[in-house]
Amino acid sequence: MHHLRPLFTRLAPLTRLPRWTVLPACAALGALAGGTYGLLHTPEYTATSYVVAVPQAKTDPATALGFAQAYGRVATQLAVLGDAQVAARVSPTELQNRVKVATSPDAPMISVAASATRPDDAATLANAVARALTTSADHTKRSTQVKLLPFSRAVEPTAPSTLSTPVTTLVGLCAGGLLGGLTLLVRPRAGARPAPPGAAVPGPAPSGTRGAE
Repeated sequence: MHHLRPLFTRLAPLTRLPRWTVLPACAALGALAGGTYGLLHTPEYTATSYVVAVPQAKTDPATALGFAQAYGRVATQLAVLGDAQVAARVSPTELQNRVKVATSPDAPMISVAASATRPDDAATLANAVARALTTSADHTKRSTQVKLLPFSRAVEPTAPSTLSTPVTTLVGLCAGGLLGGLTLLVRPRAGARPAPPGAAVPGPAPSGTRGAE
């Protein structure tokens, strides 16, 4: 071990760094981790298509709104996605993982958002599911008196929907700085020493005691 003593001697000053150095060190580590994640993570693109529920003759518009909510719930079911897998060129299970459907409480509108690693694939998936949903609703329009029509086709996105490398670096920097600040609050000061377990605390002097005259 004697040949390691020079190394320990050189590292000894590092162990006596000020407490505040924890904050920039944690912030730098967080920024490094966030930047690395941003560089290694594959960006994803999201495309969205919209479908509108239209009431037929003698049908209350509120009925169309209710059926839009219902169709939004079944849009990601295998019965609907099975018709979209041919145009999407992926399995129904993969479509369930890539597609998210949302509805509005105020308008009979259904949004179909699809994510993929390529912009054209994202638009293809969204349009395929929206087309399959309108086809499925067309089979029951006589009984429901509500028809689904395409409102807006999905187009290829021009920018990824995932966070960019500068943003992930900034997030990592903030998270590291927060952890460093919490460490400074929890870590005891170097000069603070706990009181001995047997130390007696002096009590207050009796109120009737006076100094000798």
